[in-house]
Amino acid sequence: MDSRSHTPVTAALRLCLHALLLGLLALAAARATGDGTAHSTAVVVVAGVMAALYAAGALTPLVQPQTRAAAVWLAALGAVWLALLALSSDALWVAFPLYFLQLHLLPVRWGLPAVAATAAAAITSFVVHGDAVTPGTFIGPLLGAAVAVATVLGYDALFRESEQRRELIEELVSTRAELADAERTAGTLAERERLAREIHDTLAQGLSSIQLLLRAAERTLPQDAPATPHVRRAREAAQENLAEARRFVRALSPPDLEHGSLAAALSRLSSRTSAPELTVQFAVSGTPVELPTPYEVALLRTAQSALANAVRHSGARRAEITLSFMGTSVALDVVDDGKGFDPAADGKRGGTESGGFGLPAMRSRARSLGGTLSVESAPEQGTAVAVTLPLPSAEPEGAAA
Repeated sequence: MDSRSHTPVTAALRLCLHALLLGLLALAAARATGDGTAHSTAVVVVAGVMAALYAAGALTPLVQPQTRAAAVWLAALGAVWLALLALSSDALWVAFPLYFLQLHLLPVRWGLPAVAATAAAAITSFVVHGDAVTPGTFIGPLLGAAVAVATVLGYDALFRESEQRRELIEELVSTRAELADAERTAGTLAERERLAREIHDTLAQGLSSIQLLLRAAERTLPQDAPATPHVRRAREAAQENLAEARRFVRALSPPDLEHGSLAAALSRLSSRTSAPELTVQFAVSGTPVELPTPYEVALLRTAQSALANAVRHSGARRAEITLSFMGTSVALDVVDDGKGFDPAADGKRGGTESGGFGLPAMRSRARSLGGTLSVESAPEQGTAVAVTLPLPSAEPEGAAA
């Protein structure tokens, strides 16, 4: 009768309810047969019909709580019970299992009136059959109805609380799995960036210096000197390895930088972040130049972190990203119109802004490349994050080492 998953306790309660109702019907039939009343045969037949009707509904999948099939089944059971009650006063005890069925299968607004009507019918049966009317005549059915109401409503409350806890546990497990995946992905990306930065700052720079030194030695040596071909081949090998190292660094760069320039990656970031509650605009100032991969990674990560803060913490409606090329340096500005914060008070707390803006990570990235990070904000005045990186000096290809 119930689609809920049953624990051993609830399954036992269901079996007890079945046994109670069928046992009371059997008792009424047995007493009618033993007393030899005029309606004994009718009592046995009606009790059998009610038992068969109850068994059919209990085994029918359509009979579920708060459905039309359940209401029809209960109405049929009630009608047969009233007929049995008119034939035998012993049938009034069947009212107790009926209380539980009515409260379990009907909505509360219909279950309570049904229980009251069932109790009234049980009390009326005493008068109809000429039994002695005592205080217990009224207290018994009413007390049984009260116990049934308290039991069923209490069980429903416990069931709802259990379901809420189950859903909460499932949500926590799912969130923990997503967090673990995100941490693994973040760790992988961070390691890729670290390797790219190390290769660029050590291997690539070393190969570039070797190439320049060999080029200078090649120009210094006479063309017919025996060492000149070896120096040329060494320079060409260094140049090829430098190109390979740069390709390797590019492959380790963030996925957003794999298919285009930094400006294109920032433009895609602005489009992805834009939503009905936040509009993000992107602009480029100055003449774009090709930046080393660590520079692009640092500027992209700063923009991502600043926009994430605007979405999660500031409640901003508008944000602007500006990438500026200024000859000897490159700057990135992220400005939003959110609620802002107090940078001075935040600095005393270690730069966490109580919401995890990640300023220490931004500053560390900028500092590792010789740049600076500045934050301007005030409560209800928005926030402006600006990072400036000095461009590496471009050495002419033919310059001496």
